[in-house]
Amino acid sequence: MSDVVNGIPPAPPPLPSSATPAALPGLLLFGMVFVEGFASLGAEIIALRRLVPHLGSAITVTAPTIGFFLLALALGYQAGGKVERNFLARVRLNFLVAAALTGIGLAGPVVDALFEHVRPLPLAYLLFIAGVVCPIAWLLGQTVPVLTNLLRHERAGARSGAALYWSTLGSFLGSLSLSLGVMQWLGVSAAVLMCAGVLLVLVPFLGDKDHHALRRLPLPALVALVALGCNVILPQQIETAYATYRVDPVTVPGTKDARVFRSNNSASSLIDASEPPRYGHYIERLRAILLDEMNLRGRRILVLGGGGFTLSHREMSNDYVYVDIDPAIREIAEREFLRERIRGRFVATDARRFVADTTERFDAIVVDVYSALTSIPAHLVTREFWRGTRTALAPDGVMLANLILDPRLATPYARNLLATIQSVYGQCEIEVLFHDLPESNVLVRCSAGTGPVAPATPYSDERNRADLDILRGR
Repeated sequence: MSDVVNGIPPAPPPLPSSATPAALPGLLLFGMVFVEGFASLGAEIIALRRLVPHLGSAITVTAPTIGFFLLALALGYQAGGKVERNFLARVRLNFLVAAALTGIGLAGPVVDALFEHVRPLPLAYLLFIAGVVCPIAWLLGQTVPVLTNLLRHERAGARSGAALYWSTLGSFLGSLSLSLGVMQWLGVSAAVLMCAGVLLVLVPFLGDKDHHALRRLPLPALVALVALGCNVILPQQIETAYATYRVDPVTVPGTKDARVFRSNNSASSLIDASEPPRYGHYIERLRAILLDEMNLRGRRILVLGGGGFTLSHREMSNDYVYVDIDPAIREIAEREFLRERIRGRFVATDARRFVADTTERFDAIVVDVYSALTSIPAHLVTREFWRGTRTALAPDGVMLANLILDPRLATPYARNLLATIQSVYGQCEIEVLFHDLPESNVLVRCSAGTGPVAPATPYSDERNRADLDILRGR
């Protein structure tokens, strides 16, 4: 007997009760999609921030991280589209696991421990990406295709469009509120707890009507308590939206009760309890150049990069202006490191923006801009930046740059960075402070009065102009 009666196929068999979509208010469904967008992009922003103290913020770090996150998100979309039943149970489990990974896996002490104990650093990075970042993206990426099954729109396009709208809106508001609000005023750990918290709040309400929300409360509460412990109770470094700071006692020959100011886990400045105080070797060398060799008195000195503000510490001869992108670094350095007010004016802005916009002219500019031990932000190594520093100099001013390079100046980075500076300033003095270390402070001294010089011509037996050049130089 035919299965078709009067040209009309029979109705499909009813779905099992476990696969029947639950009747939920549209507001709750869109709220879940909104929270997914908020938490997923928030986790990505936090992950990028957590990598700065360990790997820096170069595009070679941020771009692969974003790429891996998007790949995991795409795989999550695909996995979510294959879910055929138990939609709310799937989202509940995904939210719970993603909240645990966010609240615990992105906690500062946990990330610090990973990068401290796993070597080489690329392996620690891959473990962080594969074990924390990508699973969060994969789990939360399933939310939109899964919940689309529960939306009451007649057309599939309308359902998916509405879901994507609320998810993207959540991502937009999450990126703004976390980066410009929570991280700036409350710190990175607060952002971690917020992303985990918005997921955990919804978990008890995702399930069958037969089970009260209170019965689903213990597990989210346990995750919340562990996340709170990792982000509040465990020893925390001082965190801002831009960097991680810590002050540690250190033993240095010739110093008394010395302490070091660490920025993104790298030693930035040193001071001790001697009278007068002792400072880091490169700071003492810079002070000797400015005060003794150049005999600067009553001059204006611009310092790009706050560090521990020791260059002007108890130095009353000149007027100092410090520029650092982190508005919180001054208060932290005064309270935790110097234990007194800094000497000089502080401007919280990007160094490149400052030299491009300022109408002030300085007798000396000290460039000491690092986001980690050897990591200068990429936009502060270009010819355009060095031109900006030269424009901000007085006609007879001098630019001093502290660089961390190999002492032989043989690596491509060292050669190209020095060539970039000298393409703007002409020939500069180069002083390597530590020849017995794999990486050394290298001080570069350039004058605003000089300019780019013609390419050098090697001498040869056939065309030897050495004597002529000596005469021309006199």
